[in-house]
Amino acid sequence: MNHQEAVDQLSDGMTVGVGGWGARRKPMSLIRAICQSDLKDLTIVSYGGPDVGLLCAHQKVKKLIFGFVSLDLIPLDSHFRKARQNKEIEVMELDEGMVQWGLRAAAMRLPFLPTRVGIGTDVLKNNPEIKFISSPYSDEESLVAMPAIKLDVSLLHVNKSDKKGNTQIYGPDPFFDEMFARAADKTFISCEELVGTDNLGGKEAAIYNRFERSLVSGIVHSLGGAHPTSCAPNYGFDLEHLKIYSAAAKSFGDYSQNFLQGSAEEYIDAVGGHKKIQNIPLPQF
Repeated sequence: MNHQEAVDQLSDGMTVGVGGWGARRKPMSLIRAICQSDLKDLTIVSYGGPDVGLLCAHQKVKKLIFGFVSLDLIPLDSHFRKARQNKEIEVMELDEGMVQWGLRAAAMRLPFLPTRVGIGTDVLKNNPEIKFISSPYSDEESLVAMPAIKLDVSLLHVNKSDKKGNTQIYGPDPFFDEMFARAADKTFISCEELVGTDNLGGKEAAIYNRFERSLVSGIVHSLGGAHPTSCAPNYGFDLEHLKIYSAAAKSFGDYSQNFLQGSAEEYIDAVGGHKKIQNIPLPQF
């Protein structure tokens, strides 16, 4: 499957979950392909980074369900900021744990999960559709009933995959990608390496397989596909490019012309090529 074939599986108005976290392991080549498409009125669910910013800049987003939209060392994505300040998008702003709990509820095919997260905060004031439920036991505690966040499609980026959908994530944190996959009707992944099943490392490497292959509807081989976000241990995030991207919120035309008009490979060439990306050092925290 190529990028266009993956995007052709999406339609207007879908709820799309995007894996990764901030400026880390985002399926950016798939996001750029959506930006080049005619898709519109999407509901995006994300621990947001430049995925959200680019989609907002291209007016693809009707509603955003999110815990944050950050570029790590750059605290707030400027394109998201612009869209929100101009009231161009609807928002459901949640605590990070509530996003995870909503995805988990959908993954478990439950209508909601009880939690104490959000109690005493403006999250509930600003999202009056979120209800409380009383414990049926003797404590009778009043708990937040976090509704399931059901996804039509999830988009994820992984380190390695075979054609069957057996995937591997080698980075130190898989974030909540498995919940995005299980909460969705379909999941499309991009991968740094597309290999034969025999090259996945056998049972010793099973720990890196975070979700079931039966959930994967399509695989796109996309070396460097997370750029400018990181994809540990392959490469770190491209801070130089993220600064260029952030500054483009003031005048998006030049950035779009330079980086967003061509194919995935043309984008890689425009940002310096595969060798440059693979040599970006990993961040140290």
